[in-house]
Amino acid sequence: MAVWNVPADVLANSGFSTSPKAEVVGALGALNRPGSPDQRAFRAAHGAAFAAWLAEHPVAADLVRASSRSRSGSRPGWLAEYLCTPPDIPHPSFEHELDVLAGTSDDQLREDLLVTTGGPLADSLLQPGLCDVAVELVRWLWTHTLETDWPRRERLLRADIVARTAQLAQHGWAAVLRDLGHDREWLDGGHLRINHYDLPPEDLLPGSVLRFVPTHAEKSWVGWHHGPEGRRYAIYYPLAGRLAAADARGVDGLGALVGPNRAAVLGLLDVPRSTSQLATITGLAVGSVGGHLRVLLEAGVVLRRRSGREVLYWRTPLGDSLVASGS
Repeated sequence: MAVWNVPADVLANSGFSTSPKAEVVGALGALNRPGSPDQRAFRAAHGAAFAAWLAEHPVAADLVRASSRSRSGSRPGWLAEYLCTPPDIPHPSFEHELDVLAGTSDDQLREDLLVTTGGPLADSLLQPGLCDVAVELVRWLWTHTLETDWPRRERLLRADIVARTAQLAQHGWAAVLRDLGHDREWLDGGHLRINHYDLPPEDLLPGSVLRFVPTHAEKSWVGWHHGPEGRRYAIYYPLAGRLAAADARGVDGLGALVGPNRAAVLGLLDVPRSTSQLATITGLAVGSVGGHLRVLLEAGVVLRRRSGREVLYWRTPLGDSLVASGS
């Protein structure tokens, strides 16, 4: 099994952090290999635009293909370091994390991709300007799929951190780390198991930075960076289910007034969503969702605007009030 040996001083100085770039990694995973209904809905809303952008930027498409590998037997899955480099400060902004990425050299990035793929790189990835392509890819994903939703996501991520900090104070690290993802476990003697693969242990040297980063992704992953400024490590873990569920709170009282399906649609419009995305999440037919949206639009409880090929809908303050009163 793969184990991190964590000295007492590193654990004592570790902490939780948010990371906008980690949300980008989750978005990329949902666009490439959606698993849950929420991920399929995310892909329904943004997949076509992303595919069109990649078709216009073939080097970026090659970079995406080289940036991860799936788990296969005893061979672990892998994410390229440029995607999962731990935050260098607590709660960085997206622009700060993008600036850190922009400081990566093309050669560093190519070495990173060679470790990820385990084989030769596409010719396009050997040309100058590779880091600029990585920056452009991450910025596109953020701007087109996440930026408008970040305030809501950040509230939930910080709520998770507050809950886990309280858990830490009461029960210690073993309790906190127990549900940070599959195979994560705090062992005796300062050992943190990160997976069950047969990999050599990693000694976290005194002075290393260890961060725990909640995300809206469905899976957990780890990241590290060894640089002249020191060593940083991170465990990225799924947002606690109870908090994610609380965000999609019930609207039973409103359902009695306007019908359960229409209430469900309105309840999901705390953030902009498309008709196809709503249909995927609710399981309703696209035509049925469209009918509910027309009624809600005419009642003044939602607004709409076009975004690329999609039309996005979201609640007005009146819609927010209806949902709040019906919860």
